[in-house]
Amino acid sequence: MTTPFRLKTLTAAVGVGAMLMLSSAHAQIKIAMVIPATGALTQYGDMIKEGVLTAVEMANAAGGVNGKKVETVVVDDACEPKQGPVAANRVVNDKIRYVVGPVCSGAAIAAAPIYNNEGVVMVTPSATSPNLTDGKNFHFIFRTIGRDDQQGPSAAKFIIEKIKPKKVAVLHDKQSYGQGIASAVRDDLKKANVAVALFEGINAGDSDYSAVITKLKSAGVDFVYYGGYHPEMGLLLRQAGEQGLKVKMMGPEGVGNPEINAIAGPAVEGMLLTLPADFSTNPKNAAIVKAFKDKKRDPSGAFQLTAYAATQVILDSVKAVGDDAKKVADHLHKSSFETPIGSVGWDKKGDLKSFEFQVFEWHKDGSKSLVK
Repeated sequence: MTTPFRLKTLTAAVGVGAMLMLSSAHAQIKIAMVIPATGALTQYGDMIKEGVLTAVEMANAAGGVNGKKVETVVVDDACEPKQGPVAANRVVNDKIRYVVGPVCSGAAIAAAPIYNNEGVVMVTPSATSPNLTDGKNFHFIFRTIGRDDQQGPSAAKFIIEKIKPKKVAVLHDKQSYGQGIASAVRDDLKKANVAVALFEGINAGDSDYSAVITKLKSAGVDFVYYGGYHPEMGLLLRQAGEQGLKVKMMGPEGVGNPEINAIAGPAVEGMLLTLPADFSTNPKNAAIVKAFKDKKRDPSGAFQLTAYAATQVILDSVKAVGDDAKKVADHLHKSSFETPIGSVGWDKKGDLKSFEFQVFEWHKDGSKSLVK
């Protein structure tokens, strides 16, 4: 049977339209932001999102990458280790080849084997646990932040040289990130013959830490280091104050969340923490900082510029070698990049060759100041 001319024309038009739509779909580079979009740690996800979106917007405003526009997709893992593989499988099933995240070490450790086995380039701007990369022989896994065994020694050095305590308690949340960095701090303190009177885990999510505070008082400690996130640190600070334990406390970048002020109240004043250097103060980053501020985003947070850098190195690599994840991974391993966090390059494991952590003091108005 002969197809009427009009139907032939319509069919041809539909076919051309479908081809154009397919071509348009392929003319995009997709980056998944694997972040906690739900749960207690969403503010860290917001930090990552601000960095990624700013980098993508600047790239698209400059014409995209090799003529392709860059798109972002949010994938929620709630910073939960058990959700890490679920999020990773969603990325793989959606045929997305590049990931900025996961944010938290536990989720990153759980998800990384899937990304690596499926050939998805993963660059985390915030997961610091050495267990993410040690002994894994991954080719597609990178980070744009230092490891706990770089951050921990920075904290320990400050405690030893500046605080000079007589007895220290080191607490942690029993999770990959918190326990890992707490162990690094404890080990360096012991090497310097600083007495660690207590090394103990607490349960993340509990609302009452009075039992451990009683232990701190009984042990006679004059300084507390806590490895973990802001919800628990906030409660430790507040409840220590309520129970008359007046000691300085310190934590890693995971405690540096504005929400800690509401949890700890006035007791947060003077909390010490290690953070990535405030790269927003570098005059070389003026244009990028302006792009953040034009969108009412904060470039001075813990992870905004490490997330920007993670996005940048992916896009710079795509520009250099094409939209091929294997080639991008190869390029990352053998290259260095000038980014807002400085010149970055990786060792064979995908860890940065160097990274600067600094010590800050947190204030009850939500601001922080560099401790000289």
